Amino acid sequence: MLSRNLTMLTDFYELTMGNGYFEEGLHEQVVYFDMFFRSVPDKGGFAIMAGVEQLIQYLENLKFTKKDIEFLQKKETFSDGFLDYLANFRFACDVWAVPEGTPIFPNEPIVKVKGPLLQAQMIETMVLLAINHQSLIATKANRIVRAAQGKPVIEFGSRRAQGPDGAVLGARAAYIGGVVGTACVLADQLYGVPSSGTMAHSWVQLFPSEYEAFRVYAKHYPDKCLLLIDTYHVLKSGIENAIKVFDDVLKPLGKRPVGIRIDSGDVAYLSKKVRARLDEAGYEDCKIFVSNSLDENIISDLAIQGAKIDAYGVGERLITSKSDPVFGGVYKLVAVESEGKVIPKIKISANVEKITTPGVKKLVRFYRKESGKAIADLLTLEGEIIDTSKPYSLFNPYYTWKRVTVENYEVRDLLVPIFVKGKRVYESPKLADIRAYCMEEIEKLWDEVRRLENPHRYFVDLSEDLWQIKHTLLEEYSEGDY
Repeated sequence: MLSRNLTMLTDFYELTMGNGYFEEGLHEQVVYFDMFFRSVPDKGGFAIMAGVEQLIQYLENLKFTKKDIEFLQKKETFSDGFLDYLANFRFACDVWAVPEGTPIFPNEPIVKVKGPLLQAQMIETMVLLAINHQSLIATKANRIVRAAQGKPVIEFGSRRAQGPDGAVLGARAAYIGGVVGTACVLADQLYGVPSSGTMAHSWVQLFPSEYEAFRVYAKHYPDKCLLLIDTYHVLKSGIENAIKVFDDVLKPLGKRPVGIRIDSGDVAYLSKKVRARLDEAGYEDCKIFVSNSLDENIISDLAIQGAKIDAYGVGERLITSKSDPVFGGVYKLVAVESEGKVIPKIKISANVEKITTPGVKKLVRFYRKESGKAIADLLTLEGEIIDTSKPYSLFNPYYTWKRVTVENYEVRDLLVPIFVKGKRVYESPKLADIRAYCMEEIEKLWDEVRRLENPHRYFVDLSEDLWQIKHTLLEEYSEGDY
């Protein structure tokens, strides 16, 4: 999973375009591409950047093998010169990205690529694949974590994921988004996402009785005893047998149970009944874990119903982002270099949301000094400098009369260099540090932006100079339209 050559994981049109660029002598022309996304999944207030480490691994290992070239030859589509270029391929682009764990917003560049046209175009598929998938899962995980209101959430979705990468990298992304662990052992081995788990219903079914199943488990795991109590009947047998085993096996050893888990039924009702019974038996410290097709909406409802739940196991609806399973990032040409000049490029559409922002850009985030809260993000031209000692006028790029002047603020560039002329210049943080950074950055957003339902819109604005370039190109290419 870490050492595979994914160079051929590209759309075929990347290669047909590449061959055309090569034959026309355009393959070395310097161009700029931006990756951005158009809307936050689940109509949320923000998304979370993830997948940069896997993008780095892909770019570091770009090479066409002899078998790759032989395969492409058989397609009878590509010139010998182009195939020879691929056989001697060396990545030479500059790449910038927003660090993993950063809250991100629609229509701002989260990956920026500068380099030879053929190369910058060819990597499109994997740029999108790496960032789209993990950003989707990290974003969904954080919604669920926020709904849990401080109670631990564990990712349980491996068996329902779309393939091994969906399971393992999904667990990695979910950890960035705030879950405390995963059921996936490989995610722990490869990335250090803490793995945990106890038993399935098959364990309970295997033994002559539920009590015997619990007793044997407690005997082998007296310090980590967490029992699944819904194989037969939660209230009539499950909780009673669990308490009996706590009394018969753990208490003589001076041990306390970790908890019980409920995986079916009306978990709100059952958790209240089970909590009362545990407290009555003297196990007030025994935690109640629940699973069973949970998501942020169900977890929020459980809290409203006063459920007595201490932790959540969330599977398929997290690992697949079932309610909104497409992140929707795109990769668009925004500028080309010609005769020593940078020429902005725009893509225009009848759908206003699909009109791109041209030019080579920086992405900066404004923070209030007194509170540390994020105010807005601003796209500027690459050479623009913001003097934080002076007031700055932010304006809505669509409704330009809507303006606000900010003072007593500070700014941070969000795009950081990852590759310079094909050489990696960025060291990925440890996953636990990415997760901690993510939690800190989310706290810098206003509560209204973090709201799960109908969140306040966080503004992504354009500088005056950048807006003018976009407006000029819109007028130039839209003349005669109505």
